[in-house]
Amino acid sequence: MQLKKIPATIVTGFLGSGKTTLLSNVLKQAAGKRIAVIVNEFGELDIDADLLRSCPLDCEDDSASLREGQNGIYELANGCICCTVEEEFLPVMQQLVERRDDIDHILIETSGLALPKPLVKAFNWPEIKQHFTVDAVITVIDGPAVAAGRFADNQDLVQAQRMADDSLDHDPSLEELLEDQLSAADIVVVSKNDLLDEATRNQVKAVVEGKVPEAVKTSYISNGEAPIDVLMGIEAATEDKVNHIHNHHDHHHSHGEHHDHAHDHFDSFVVTLGEVDEDKIRQTLAELIATQNIYRAKGFAALPGKPMRQVLQAVGKRLNVHFDRLWAPDECRATSLVFIGKGIVEEEIRAQLQKAEVVKT
Repeated sequence: MQLKKIPATIVTGFLGSGKTTLLSNVLKQAAGKRIAVIVNEFGELDIDADLLRSCPLDCEDDSASLREGQNGIYELANGCICCTVEEEFLPVMQQLVERRDDIDHILIETSGLALPKPLVKAFNWPEIKQHFTVDAVITVIDGPAVAAGRFADNQDLVQAQRMADDSLDHDPSLEELLEDQLSAADIVVVSKNDLLDEATRNQVKAVVEGKVPEAVKTSYISNGEAPIDVLMGIEAATEDKVNHIHNHHDHHHSHGEHHDHAHDHFDSFVVTLGEVDEDKIRQTLAELIATQNIYRAKGFAALPGKPMRQVLQAVGKRLNVHFDRLWAPDECRATSLVFIGKGIVEEEIRAQLQKAEVVKT
């Protein structure tokens, strides 16, 4: 008897396209589904993984706590399992095979520059194919950026990310990389629809239609909000048609040289503080992103007397703030913010942020 395979949804898209926000909203709609989440992010963006891990928790449920297990696998009170993958996909999948009776669905968020094709091909490995199938590949694109011909919200940051990873082929252009991600898509999600008017939406539509088959559905969303039944239960079995996925990468010769200078292209660091004053941290962050060459600032803050953790995210020159979950009783209440930019100095930014720290007497 053929066992029913566990469906996996692969979500790809450039850094800043909205993948994490989309997955967070999917998990909030999970309604008891036991979902394994695999996050494969870039560099010091582990904060993204942490934010994603927190999202299914019911903030009114005191028992909703995060328990860290072995090998980067986390269990949430509602049955969600989260893994942070840095190098090897197969070992994590093997761990999930061992726990397949506890899993209803797998969500995989790829790093911003990952090509979906090699990941989809991995689902044809015998030890994976026996138990799992690709329900769909979802490619998330930044609507306003595509309409403007930039393809990514911050091209400098995406380029810095590319150059910093010696495993990537640096030949394909940003547009070709987008085409590679779209070529694997079973669903295209256009994010930031609220920032598009009819004219720019038609521009995005023309770009997408020129790069994907007519059968591929496109969904326009705002704030990562998409009905779960639009994204899951597709049953595309993408691994069976993986050879039809086109990659520009396949036609470029890989470099033998290493880009030892690559890390000079950008600065990336995490600043960790104690509890902070809510008004002061917001004001300081707003001043920093207005005056410094910061591409991205994202993380969470511990506020005195507040039972919930506050998420802060700089999008362009705007600062978005919301509470995501309760602090666990045994959790260290700390503020942690990741910064990525060019010519930014960790000591200077840390010194500015420390002014917002609350000194306990």
